[in-house]
Amino acid sequence: MSDASNSKSSNPPAQNIQWGGRFTEATDAFVQVFTASVDFDQKMAEQDINGSIAHATMLAQVGVLSEAEKTTIIDGLEAIRQEIRNGEFQWSVALEDVHMNIEAHLTQRIGTTGKKLHTGRSRNDQVATDIRLYLRDAIDAILSELTRLQTGLLELAEREADTIMPGFTHLQTAQPVTFGHHILAWNEMLFRDHERLLDCRKRVNRMPLGSAALAGTTYPIDRTITAKLLGFDGICENSLDGVSDRDFAIEF
Repeated sequence: MSDASNSKSSNPPAQNIQWGGRFTEATDAFVQVFTASVDFDQKMAEQDINGSIAHATMLAQVGVLSEAEKTTIIDGLEAIRQEIRNGEFQWSVALEDVHMNIEAHLTQRIGTTGKKLHTGRSRNDQVATDIRLYLRDAIDAILSELTRLQTGLLELAEREADTIMPGFTHLQTAQPVTFGHHILAWNEMLFRDHERLLDCRKRVNRMPLGSAALAGTTYPIDRTITAKLLGFDGICENSLDGVSDRDFAIEF
């Protein structure tokens, strides 16, 4: 605790942080570390960049950004993506989270055009979108591995269709079964897991981006464009629910 308080003077001024407009002193270092999420949400960097590229593309299509600005932003984001993949990106606790780290680095790289990326969105709907994209990718990866595992079990069950083994009930030897039949029981369990994940994916794959902080934006955005670019099945219809819903994460 004492180390954190002693390093207070090295922290950025309050005006330089996202929510520091009314504060005149720097944030205490302990509070800064305690409230930062970048140590764990940086794993969503790919999804954050994908969401930002789609958002910039939409902003250009509706006339909020010029084509030149869109290209500059996307090129900058792709360069940052490569830095992250190469392990060269410098994450900052002072910038709190993955979103502000990437956006600040983008602005450093391409200038004030980088600040236009956040037009028509908030960190609230941005993080909600990132989480959904991240979990959708996780679901798809798990489904792929489940399918691979089930395929192997089916092949094993076919090979062992005539192999006799004891069946058990209450830890006691009971009726004889085949090893193939035993393996197929596990396949049935995995099939139900597969169905649950597919069902969960339906609720994960709705886009909250465009809800902004909680009540939308006055900019002429087109959420259907962004949703299509990101592969969402549709949009979250209510902005309040869009930024606050985490049911899908609990379900996952």
